[in-house]
Amino acid sequence: MGVFGQAFLLTLLAGLATVGGAAAAFFARRTNIRVLAIALGFSGGVMIFISFVELFGNALRELQKLSASGTLYAMLAFFCGMVLACLIDRLVPESGNPHEMRPIEEMKDAPPDSRKLHQVGIRFAAAIALHKFPEGLAVFASALGGLQTGIPVALAMALHNVPEGIAVSVPVYYATGSRKKAFLYASLTGLADPLGGLLGYWLLAPFLTDMLLNIIYAAVAGVMVFVAVDGLLPMAHKYGEHHVVIYSLMAGMAFMALGITVL
Repeated sequence: MGVFGQAFLLTLLAGLATVGGAAAAFFARRTNIRVLAIALGFSGGVMIFISFVELFGNALRELQKLSASGTLYAMLAFFCGMVLACLIDRLVPESGNPHEMRPIEEMKDAPPDSRKLHQVGIRFAAAIALHKFPEGLAVFASALGGLQTGIPVALAMALHNVPEGIAVSVPVYYATGSRKKAFLYASLTGLADPLGGLLGYWLLAPFLTDMLLNIIYAAVAGVMVFVAVDGLLPMAHKYGEHHVVIYSLMAGMAFMALGITVL
């Protein structure tokens, strides 16, 4: 399997983790906030560490070699990535925003308006699919740089995708009573990751040079930092698991540092 195939496979697997969240929602009566906080904190630590140390760090060094303005290009790309992720986040209303998660029991105890619940599920699916396009590009672009970077980024994004599967499947399931439809919705949103990666690569491939590739890596680092910070800290504050998230975040960073050192 070539580099392109490896990048696509990793992006697809990260996206399909959304289905794991859908399955968890069906079999869990209450949200295990501590486990969710640990998973998200760990993935956030991996994301932040690899964004600054590997993606942005390597991009900065390469751009400095390629151009006298390399430092400026790297900085601009990083913040443009953050702004892009922020704009997409702001375009989605709070009620349909996957970064404004609600626990399983809260969705289950909602008023039994099946039509409204079905609309909520569709809105969540559309919102999450929109969010996943730049996230898919982040995994795909990271994997193009090699498995050493691609695998940790894909793992971190997969853990991040699990609660998004819950946000899609629960409203649809309680509106329709169909596990099949709920899984279908979650699976379709999971496919937005590889589609985002492929679309980004298709648009940029004709212009891909060492300079552009490293600018993309710096921008991807910005996207991932925004996803980690915007998705983790508000949830930690809401559910009172702030310290659990921070400790897990540190563990994720340490794990990534160890992996880089060993490899």
